[in-house]
Amino acid sequence: MHVQEWLGTIPPISVYLLVGLVIGVESLGIPLPGEIILVSSALLSSQGHVNPWIVGACATAGAIVGDSIGYAIGRRGGRPLLEKLGRRFPKHFSAGHVATAEASFERWGMWAVFFGRFVALLRIFAGPLAGVLRMPYWKFLIANVLGGIGWAGGTTAVIYYVGVVAEPWLKRFSWLGLLIAVLFGAGSFLLVRRRAKAAMRSGAGAGAESESDSEPAAATAD
Repeated sequence: MHVQEWLGTIPPISVYLLVGLVIGVESLGIPLPGEIILVSSALLSSQGHVNPWIVGACATAGAIVGDSIGYAIGRRGGRPLLEKLGRRFPKHFSAGHVATAEASFERWGMWAVFFGRFVALLRIFAGPLAGVLRMPYWKFLIANVLGGIGWAGGTTAVIYYVGVVAEPWLKRFSWLGLLIAVLFGAGSFLLVRRRAKAAMRSGAGAGAESESDSEPAAATAD
């Protein structure tokens, strides 16, 4: 049974709560399929089972609240928290991924939080990493709210209208929306992973150079 079909078997209030909960927990820094749940619920709204406005509102609220809690946890836990997450979720919080996310934050600042909402892996990092890096909360909050509204509301609106326009076709091929979401998420993940590996290689190269520089100094001292 597809996710959309399963969601269609539960009451609308449960769908709304599930959307907010999954996206909220994902925004805390715990890898969950928030985008798949959102796309599935938006498709379901185009068929009249749930209200698209409520789906978008719940998704937006979950994203904003979850990111804010993640920020507070990251600010309190600091880098030891990232190390702990790296041991627990090595595929998502490896040293390379953290280095890539940090580079994005250093380059883009608060806009990394905004645009990170649209990238699967950075969506998990945004809140906790912003707290770890001590980004001023007012900057984080502005980017968090705008990103949450843009991603959650925009995704819901686009998928809803696509579903309304192509409803007869989507009834036969409802899995296509999920497939697109999965492919987009996988593409984003592979891109970030490739950049993470490059960051790790450059970091390893820098470490080797510093070691080689220290050897002649030690020899001179002798």
